Amino acid sequence: MRLRTCVARVMFVLIGACLSRAHAAAPAPSILDGVIERGVLRVCTSGDYRPFSYSADGAAFEGADIDMAASLAQSLGARIAWVQTPWKSLTDYVQERRCDVAMGGISLTLERERYGSFTSPYLADGKTAIARCDSAQRFDDLAAIDRPGVRVIVNPGGTNQRFVLAHLKAASVITFADNATIFDEIAANRADVMITDASEVRQQVKRHPGVLCQVAAPEPFLFGEKAYLVPRDDPTWLEYVNQWLRIQKANGRLAETLRRWVD
Repeated sequence: MRLRTCVARVMFVLIGACLSRAHAAAPAPSILDGVIERGVLRVCTSGDYRPFSYSADGAAFEGADIDMAASLAQSLGARIAWVQTPWKSLTDYVQERRCDVAMGGISLTLERERYGSFTSPYLADGKTAIARCDSAQRFDDLAAIDRPGVRVIVNPGGTNQRFVLAHLKAASVITFADNATIFDEIAANRADVMITDASEVRQQVKRHPGVLCQVAAPEPFLFGEKAYLVPRDDPTWLEYVNQWLRIQKANGRLAETLRRWVD
């Protein structure tokens, strides 16, 4: 009788241990499951970066990545909940899972990779500069920009600011928080140059014809790529977004969107 009781107790302990290990090893639900269940895709975006993401009122967004976000949501049978995100808080919002994906002309960097996972790149880009047309020829390389008396304007919290602080030592750096109107500061002669992505420079040259021009540098100051950023440690969700992106490349939807907004 005692032997049977002991065996039963041992079996109970072993079964309990196995169940505990199985429970502990169960993977956490993927973001993919959460999006499908609630029918809502939360998208972090700045709303201040033409031609990828822009909003005049914080509610109605437009741009290349706004269109692509709509395509991603449609693939999931979900609606979009926009999470307007300051550039300086982008990685915090993604890491804290305030959104499911960040979209809006985000440059792929190793620093951001520490806090989230990037999809495969969808656009090659690079840093260049924009200035008033009457002075753009002066700024044909970084050495010409990095001189005393040259006023370089920069938006805080993103790769533009990090590039300027790392490479410019003699020029005067002006920090201007409103990225939606920052180019008007150059047009009004309150700043001389802004270093930003070539795609944004092309957009602003179109918006300020005959006033703002791309500098005459033959090559970008720094190679860059655009990608989408998702929270880390969720390979299922990352693979879904990557597969969706592969399909958009293959069926021409991505190229069509970039032609409409970026080229």
